[in-house]
Amino acid sequence: MHDALIAQAQAWLTEDPDPDTREELARLIDAEDHAELAARFGGTLQFGTAGLRGELGAGPMRMNRSVVIRAAAGLAAYLTKHGHTGGLVVIGYDARHKSRDFARDTAAVMTGAGLRAAVLDRPLPTPVLAFAIRHLGAVAGVEVTASHNPPRDNGYKVYLGDGSQIVPPADAEIAAEIEAVASLTTVPRPTEGWETLDDTVLDAYLARTDAVLSKDSPRTARTVYTAMHGVGKDVLLAAFARAGFPAPELVTEQADPDPEFPTVAFPNPEEPGAMDLAFAKARETRPDLIIANDPDADRCAAAVEDGADWRMLRGDEVGALLAAHLVRRGATGTFAESIVSSSLLGRIAEKAGLPYEETLTGFKWIARVEGLRYGYEEALGYCVDPDGVRDKDGITAALLLTELASELKSEGRTLLDLLDDLAVEHGLHATDQLSVRVRDLSLIASAMRRLREQPPTELAGLSITTAEDLTRGTDRLPPTDGLRYTLDGARVVVRPSGTEPKLKCYLEVVIPVATKAGLPEARAKATTLLEAIKQDLSRAAGI
Repeated sequence: MHDALIAQAQAWLTEDPDPDTREELARLIDAEDHAELAARFGGTLQFGTAGLRGELGAGPMRMNRSVVIRAAAGLAAYLTKHGHTGGLVVIGYDARHKSRDFARDTAAVMTGAGLRAAVLDRPLPTPVLAFAIRHLGAVAGVEVTASHNPPRDNGYKVYLGDGSQIVPPADAEIAAEIEAVASLTTVPRPTEGWETLDDTVLDAYLARTDAVLSKDSPRTARTVYTAMHGVGKDVLLAAFARAGFPAPELVTEQADPDPEFPTVAFPNPEEPGAMDLAFAKARETRPDLIIANDPDADRCAAAVEDGADWRMLRGDEVGALLAAHLVRRGATGTFAESIVSSSLLGRIAEKAGLPYEETLTGFKWIARVEGLRYGYEEALGYCVDPDGVRDKDGITAALLLTELASELKSEGRTLLDLLDDLAVEHGLHATDQLSVRVRDLSLIASAMRRLREQPPTELAGLSITTAEDLTRGTDRLPPTDGLRYTLDGARVVVRPSGTEPKLKCYLEVVIPVATKAGLPEARAKATTLLEAIKQDLSRAAGI
């Protein structure tokens, strides 16, 4: 057993093109560290609809140059089989460890496979890559990023020529082509032949950002901005300057790219503590709004002054605010969201007489909605310019939200006032999440199994009126691993995360409110109900 493991590691070592991971693997082999080698060689990183994502290191269960070259070769084979020989593949990357190397390897593999490759010339936001695919008429795009994952991770996100991320069956077909790469020695990798893009693409993206704003809208809202040690700062500042907004006050400790993410445990605005420095800056400078991007700037978070201090707005709150703003501006087209996002969007669309669609989780699904005008997901993702970027875009979302804050400011109002209006008009839609991070993935599978075998009949004293096992699909949704419970005045969706080792439960309660005076009582009731649902659901799932 151990001999076979050592032999497998040595075979990998002979092909590994990266001196760093070669040295790392040689050390493990010399030390005969069988436990660590088994963790690296106990399978392969699975390529799915999120592409690849994992911890950096040597071996097929880690993100490294060998794994990326295989992934690129599989993608190239898939594109060639689908008649795209000679087609353009655009490649972007963030500022994480090894991102530039992975982008260069991808360009080399595409060139060697008879495709044309073009690489963005420096770390840039993921939305710029998503824009470039459509702008340049590419047949596919690759973004090297692990988004808001921990510093030790990296990832590989694949888009097809429509500018949206891959969905089944493309993911399985690409995975099969990756599996068919027997040896790296069979993958041609020239040292030149691809194009390095200049600022023309970025300039075209920035020119489009102007289009998300109304021509004569006020541009007065003052912001504090954090890039969360990622790549958003320069592009966001350029977009804000073009739009004529006041220059954002920067959280300087987090302004520039740093793959170590030294000031945060997780570089995700949703994680506890991640926004602390932004809050401190806001207490000092008293802006109208805090804006945060995640490290690859496809997500946008916002915080507002609420009473004596600042608080993060939930993704669902920002989603509703942007929707209300677009409705007020006379937007037409379909509003869409995923099944885990607040049902308030549907109410807003219905009242405005606009089409509305619910999709599976992820922008790969939201972006494919026909006639899409606006799409959002509770995890801080917003698509406000689907013709330009068929994915979430934290830069254009920040612009639109700051325009809304400016308009409200000119009326002597705030984003919280508009949220109050929406609650009175449509009912208070309060959302929360029960998210359990695990080391052992089998705990997630056993929680899902337990809920299926012994389904709860009520949560927080509310009867479950419908229980749906989403693995069977519905008349509107393809199959996915998830459970959806509809309760009297509430809704719960339970699913394993597609990108992190987490079980995620999305909760929503809806409380009718007659007037603004009734909001404090409604909010207190919603908080109590959400807490009780969490506790009952934890017990039912055994987590």
